[in-house]
Amino acid sequence: MTAPRRALVVVDVQQEYFSGILQVQAPDRERSLANVVAALDVAEQHDLPVVVLQHQFPEGAPVFAVGSESWALHPEVERRLRPSWKLATKDKASVFAGTDVAAWLAEHDVDTITIVGYMTNNCDLATAAAAEELGLAAEILSDATGAIHLANDAGKVSAEQLHETLLVLLHSNFAAVATTEAWTAAVTAGEPLPKGDLGSSAMQGRAAFAG
Repeated sequence: MTAPRRALVVVDVQQEYFSGILQVQAPDRERSLANVVAALDVAEQHDLPVVVLQHQFPEGAPVFAVGSESWALHPEVERRLRPSWKLATKDKASVFAGTDVAAWLAEHDVDTITIVGYMTNNCDLATAAAAEELGLAAEILSDATGAIHLANDAGKVSAEQLHETLLVLLHSNFAAVATTEAWTAAVTAGEPLPKGDLGSSAMQGRAAFAG
């Protein structure tokens, strides 16, 4: 079995998600932050390439306005930045849209990205889906990500339900979903995470809801 050539992709761990209108609601944002930090420590211990993304809009924007508190990286990430890490800004959901992140990963011979950060229901989802077209395997850490409550003309969903549903969706096709602890063990062993597929997920779903 070929060992994955991983990079840790830290998506938008910014103050907006802790004190703004987009505050992460589930899982608990402080616990998810602690797991992001733990993943960064593992990446450093194992010399994994690291990409840190920061969502950015022009000055005066209601969220992520460049230079604002909303835009700033969380201090726990900011103080751990290393010169070897790739830092990039973006204004779209996928970390690959309008950035040179894909090219940087290719230069580092990466074939698998591990996604942590925010939000499960937007940038994490878009990044995992976009990785497929680039030929990259994706992993997403269930306890180092998070979602928000949503309500609009289509209905409403709690952050907990949204997060859990999207993780099931992601694991069925787009990404291997695991806890930070399980991922750490896989990194240490040099092994890929087990990933579901649409067929087996469909069969298990039929069995789970039969009758």
